[in-house]
Amino acid sequence: VPDAFDTGAAAYDRLVGANPGYHAHLRLSAHRMRLPDGGRGMRLLDVGCGTGASTAALLDVAPHAEIIGVDPSPEMLAQARAKPWPASVEFVHARIEDAPAAGVSGPFDGIFAAYAIRNLADPDRGLRLLRSLLRPGAPFAAHEYSVRDSVVATAVWHAVCWSIIIPAGTVLTGSSALYRHLWRSVTSFDGAARFRQRL
Repeated sequence: VPDAFDTGAAAYDRLVGANPGYHAHLRLSAHRMRLPDGGRGMRLLDVGCGTGASTAALLDVAPHAEIIGVDPSPEMLAQARAKPWPASVEFVHARIEDAPAAGVSGPFDGIFAAYAIRNLADPDRGLRLLRSLLRPGAPFAAHEYSVRDSVVATAVWHAVCWSIIIPAGTVLTGSSALYRHLWRSVTSFDGAARFRQRL
């Protein structure tokens, strides 16, 4: 999976920017974490931070927090690091499962996982690790696409992927690997009800 994201990293922001609700929805999920006082004195973990879109959403609602973004794709992280960030934002190259070995230690006062859990080989193991890094009572926000509970949402996802996302991504990067992976990862991921049970 990281290799596919490496291939698409340079064009990733342009492609997600074509989705008018992408950044607004990330900010909405970050806002729902209800982090008090702009995150003052808090440590937050952004899991699967990619090019930093989810990090920016966290920073928007918690401008005074220390934020650590973790991602397994070095090229996605290179895109994130190239953006202007305050000194309170740090990026770490690691798979979620290997984050503690890379020096990412809890407890965190909040964890944000945008489009990350469905990309894990073992979601339950990953969630157990994240829980171990979370301060008791602190919020965990999983921001995901979930279409499995709806025939209509599934049909729309197929149509958007095969008519827009996969062709546009292939033209911009010369490879369809990442975009076919995204299509498959959403269709095979838990429905909302199953994901609640998993959590």
